[in-house]
Amino acid sequence: MVAEHPWEALPPEVAEVLRPELPGLADEIVTELSRGVPDYARPLEGPFGKALRSGVEEALGRFTSMVDNPRADRVEGREVYLNLGRGEMRAGRSLDALLAAYRLGARVAWRRLAAAGERAGLSPHTLYALAEAIFAYIDELSADSIEGYAREQAAAAGTLQRRRQRLAALLVQDPPAAPATVEAEAANAAWRLPRSLTTLVVDAAEESGEQADRLALRLGPEALVAPVASFIVALVPAGGPRAELEAAVRGRQAALGPAVTWQEAGVSFVRASELLRLARGGGIDDTGGLLLADTHKLSLLLGVDRRLARDVADTALAPLEAETELSRERLGSTLDAWLRHRGRTEAVAKALHVHPQTVRYRLARLRELFGQRLEDPDARFELELALRARRLAG
Repeated sequence: MVAEHPWEALPPEVAEVLRPELPGLADEIVTELSRGVPDYARPLEGPFGKALRSGVEEALGRFTSMVDNPRADRVEGREVYLNLGRGEMRAGRSLDALLAAYRLGARVAWRRLAAAGERAGLSPHTLYALAEAIFAYIDELSADSIEGYAREQAAAAGTLQRRRQRLAALLVQDPPAAPATVEAEAANAAWRLPRSLTTLVVDAAEESGEQADRLALRLGPEALVAPVASFIVALVPAGGPRAELEAAVRGRQAALGPAVTWQEAGVSFVRASELLRLARGGGIDDTGGLLLADTHKLSLLLGVDRRLARDVADTALAPLEAETELSRERLGSTLDAWLRHRGRTEAVAKALHVHPQTVRYRLARLRELFGQRLEDPDARFELELALRARRLAG
């Protein structure tokens, strides 16, 4: 039966052969590491040397203890190697040097311990098992350090993401934050404030945190993404490909605010979020694509005060109230098309999918109701606004 860990197959007396070798072996490993691993070629008298020696001695002592007592708790001492991985991440280094040190240390240990085993008369089978145990043990230490590195990396990424989310919320808050405060938070979040940015606003589902994380991954590190109110907000440098933004929000209702300076990010956010609210209420024709605030400025203007928009519509379109519901709908759509197409009967008929004679009949009725207002440019402008306002007000 093969042991789960190779050192479990070693006879306990092997530990007695190894123990006297440990102090000299620790010296040899430290010396070899300072020679063979470029990142470790530093003076060994200071804190670095002490930490290196401590790590080597801990590894050798722990290995010998497990050979002596295979039932010993393997978790004990594991934190040392998790912390080594964390330390490499905090120092901004990769794990290459640490893992190379583990491999070199394993080779040095095997040479010295194999020689000691031969002198003690250990059988070839036991020496083979000892070799397997040493390299399996080093693999475990490496795995512990890789885990520590990954944990620290995840923690750092999470901290940075939280800082960036705070920065995004700060940029779009009303009233605006002080510029000095924003600049300090941007430095803390490692995000360079662009000269011009735009705000992408997406309807948030219940899992807004997860949705924000996914959008952040799609948009890349140049975007700030955060849940704000009932939306997911992404602030991105202006001028980038719109297709990338559309691809990132495909399948969700979203709006893009105007390009502004970072000091005015709140303006872009308000317009994009208001455009989404109008789309939710049916006041904006939502084709399923990305809604652009710059192409819906008039709707946004009329949507600022919904009650006022209804009042404008009720007053300007009052002549239609005496008509039946069906007549009001037909005459209203005809008036809208007539205003949009500047009175061109054929164009109005094509837009409404009716015969031109039908348009002439309806226009005659509209002239009876509205009189000279249809000839007055200011009145026509008011009527067009009223029709738009009625759509926005539902």
